[in-house]
Amino acid sequence: MEHGMVHIYCGDGKGKTTAALGLALRAAGRKKKVLMARFLKHDDSGEVLALKEVPGIILKPCRKCFGFVSQMTEKEKEEAKEYYGELFRDTWREAAEEGYDLVILDEIMAACRYGFVPKEALMEALKGRPEGLEVVLTGRDPSEELVRLADYVSEICKKKHPYDRGVKAREGVEY
Repeated sequence: MEHGMVHIYCGDGKGKTTAALGLALRAAGRKKKVLMARFLKHDDSGEVLALKEVPGIILKPCRKCFGFVSQMTEKEKEEAKEYYGELFRDTWREAAEEGYDLVILDEIMAACRYGFVPKEALMEALKGRPEGLEVVLTGRDPSEELVRLADYVSEICKKKHPYDRGVKAREGVEY
């Protein structure tokens, strides 16, 4: 059996999710089974619409949206913790039990940083992952423990972005 590895796509630049999706398309093109869960995002995004059309890629739907963490009430943060913790556990169980080849945990670093997914649970899952399971983690500021555990760490660095000039996110480009 092929040995699965852990990838981290991190940094302050645009393209972390895009890099993960590139790997998902490559894997699906080789008839691999791909499972993706998105944390702190909603389903109103171009990639969600496109991924639904790609055989071999399953995107877990976003059943609940909480908005920006900085604008959440304490009650909403508790709800988010419950929701994202369950999303992580369900995704991980499904990936292992149903024989997926690749699992993508998009924005999992932020979910851990805000305490919505316990970092210890993520570390334990990664260390005990099935032999052939390839795992992609995206987001800013991965912990040192995650970086040490990962096989690939790619940092996407922003040099310039229209957002810095006040340009809002554009449909089909940023979402």
